[in-house]
Amino acid sequence: MSQQQPVQLPALAHPIGQFSHTVSTGTETMILQEKVLSLSGDSFDVKTIDGRPLFKVQGRHATLSGRKSVSDVATGTHLYDIVKEHFHLHATYVAETPDKRKFLEIKSSMKYDKVFGSKATATFTAPDGRTFVMAMRGNWRDSKADIVLGEDASQGPVVARIDRQFFNKREFFGGQQTYAVTVAPGMDLALAVALCIALDEKNNEK
Repeated sequence: MSQQQPVQLPALAHPIGQFSHTVSTGTETMILQEKVLSLSGDSFDVKTIDGRPLFKVQGRHATLSGRKSVSDVATGTHLYDIVKEHFHLHATYVAETPDKRKFLEIKSSMKYDKVFGSKATATFTAPDGRTFVMAMRGNWRDSKADIVLGEDASQGPVVARIDRQFFNKREFFGGQQTYAVTVAPGMDLALAVALCIALDEKNNEK
């Protein structure tokens, strides 16, 4: 299938990651599936553009939170789960380690954008206790959008770029369309996957 050449993103000033072994050392483009949290009991692999599987996303049957488990394909290690928390005013999605330590939270921003309405922000708490806020430049449904570091999406460095036109023809997987995510050097690939899956679900809420 014909495709564009991946963009090269500037390296981050400091690595940002939950898992040191999945922090990208160069620009890396992955292929993800849309609306993955609508799948129950299904699974798919997040792959590089040359087809190398990186992570397996596994659905869980009949869970209220729509829990999805993400594992490292190379080692088989269960890295984290993505769940929806129901006790917030607005839908909030979190990623937590197998021992239930929450390290990522995505919720609606208090700021309101005239064009896009309420926008989501992500707060990542690193293993050393540092927190990083990330926001989206553009709209999730746009053909292209950036996840940037900092609450001001107009200024922060790009940690990941979503591209829905990476393939000249949209690829389908299990009835769902796919999209490309290009990750900056110094960004955790596993963390980028968690961000994309949670943002996808949040933006597809009914």
